[in-house]
Amino acid sequence: MPAPPGPLLRRGPRPLLLHLTLAMLKSSASLIASQSLSSASPNWSAAAAEQARAIAAALQGGDGAFPQAVLMEALRQDRELIAGIAAYRRHPWRRVLPEVPAIWEEGGSRLLDFGGTGPTVLLVPSLVNRAHVLDLAPRHSMARFLAGEGLRVLLLDWGWPGELERSFTLTDYIAGRLERALTAVGGRVVLAGYCMGGLLTVAAAQRRPDLVAALALLATPWDFHGDDPTRATALARLLPLMEPLLAFGGALPIDALQIMFALLDPFGIATKYRGFGRLNQDSDRARLFVALEDWLNDGVPLAGPVARECLNGWYGANTPARGTWRVAGLAVDPAALDLPCFVAVPGRDRIVPPESARPLAAAIPNAVLHEPAAGHIGMAAGSTAEAVLWRPFLDWVRGL
Repeated sequence: MPAPPGPLLRRGPRPLLLHLTLAMLKSSASLIASQSLSSASPNWSAAAAEQARAIAAALQGGDGAFPQAVLMEALRQDRELIAGIAAYRRHPWRRVLPEVPAIWEEGGSRLLDFGGTGPTVLLVPSLVNRAHVLDLAPRHSMARFLAGEGLRVLLLDWGWPGELERSFTLTDYIAGRLERALTAVGGRVVLAGYCMGGLLTVAAAQRRPDLVAALALLATPWDFHGDDPTRATALARLLPLMEPLLAFGGALPIDALQIMFALLDPFGIATKYRGFGRLNQDSDRARLFVALEDWLNDGVPLAGPVARECLNGWYGANTPARGTWRVAGLAVDPAALDLPCFVAVPGRDRIVPPESARPLAAAIPNAVLHEPAAGHIGMAAGSTAEAVLWRPFLDWVRGL
């Protein structure tokens, strides 16, 4: 008999070939530029000449000192990148948390009940990532923290899109599955959406005020052209390239989604992994890095119709900010919300820039704007998450 299979091997950072290629291109471009940069270069200027003299003086070498220094730096960075990836892949940490019961299921979706007897908070994550970013690890679980503080906490796990879900539109997810989950809870809840989940909850709260007592929007984009319209429309123009993938599987694959996220910061992954390789691998910081990377690399495909709506509508036409995004025929209008609202806009967010999220707070009457000094994921599950988000959100709920 063959030996039983071992644990699944880590595949991150996904897609690995893309990140290795980007690192190779950066090194190669640096080497070529260092060898060809001279007074005959088209980009040469008085400022470039001054920089070249400063570099040469710092290196205390001749004409070949600068290219040689660039070569050594490129080799060092590439070695560190490979070492960081290898350290991540062999790290012993694995996510182990007690199972949470489901009080409602439909298709691949489940409503997880973390307990508690206070006001009910329903957490709604994005469709393109696993729900457990809000239940990541011991001491890094927003859901378990809030339940431990007395709130009744539910988490909507959208699940893996099966044959049915791959035909879903945003209307199917919002007016269908999310509303049925709300109905299953009974009574009115504090509805809290994270990232893309926030857009879904805005529409749901407007449609069903009888089921929603208050709304929290955590790192939620709204004005997709608010920070960099060129970048947003460039993502929209990728859709024709993705159509063969959508036609083949009915959904946008995980690696295709990861490529689009990588385009937001092409060299950020390499920098991050170099830093990880230098950490004490038995430290809390290293374990948190592995936990977050495991979550990031374990994504969920996005149903084809939803992918088209998001890329063409949200990123291309900026339909939410323009007031032309419709769910079940109804225009989604934050100004129509007549309920308490908490909007968290992390100041160091590169996935949802503050310029994209703040307009949502401005559009909702009497919204409470909270701007923590944190990043997109760190605000929800990082080492400072309790201080920058969990407790301020808990205080807001208690004050309703």
